[in-house]
Amino acid sequence: MTQENHQISRNRVYLPDEEATISLAAQLAPLVCGTHPASGGTGRGGRIHLRGDLGAGKTSFARALLRASGITGRIKSPSYALLESYNLSNLYFYHLDFYRFSDTREWVDAGFRDILQKEAVILIEWPEQAGALLPPPDLDIHLDYADIGRYASLAAHSDKGKLWLTTLALPHPEHPRRESPDAGS
Repeated sequence: MTQENHQISRNRVYLPDEEATISLAAQLAPLVCGTHPASGGTGRGGRIHLRGDLGAGKTSFARALLRASGITGRIKSPSYALLESYNLSNLYFYHLDFYRFSDTREWVDAGFRDILQKEAVILIEWPEQAGALLPPPDLDIHLDYADIGRYASLAAHSDKGKLWLTTLALPHPEHPRRESPDAGS
């Protein structure tokens, strides 16, 4: 299976703090759950790939999305177990972390292909470790460090992802420029 990674739409936003990251996840939650009025006939569920360096906020974003979707109790990182699953009103959430994979076939050999259902929310950290064998996501989120806060680059790869991206009320598109000390002189 080859991966066609056709990008339909892209946006880059500046998230000044953890609260802004949580807010972005909270806006996305009703879209993936199918409860947002804009969801229309697209149904619930979808695939989101989370990319970025270690500590960039991938797990924090996933946790915030799960919490905003209605998952209660402890939300664990899948770093060691590779998969954490949740069920909310017959909507399954699968949070995977492929960081430790050294071979692109490991996720297939582990049986994870079976959980890539249309009616489930699939969050995958480090999807690049699966190579071209992983189907493209509805939405790809790349988190990068900023001086303060982080940047989030969101890319839609499906009509559903484009709907999500165009429905979100995204915050600051770019990092605010700092005033130069000489600006008032």
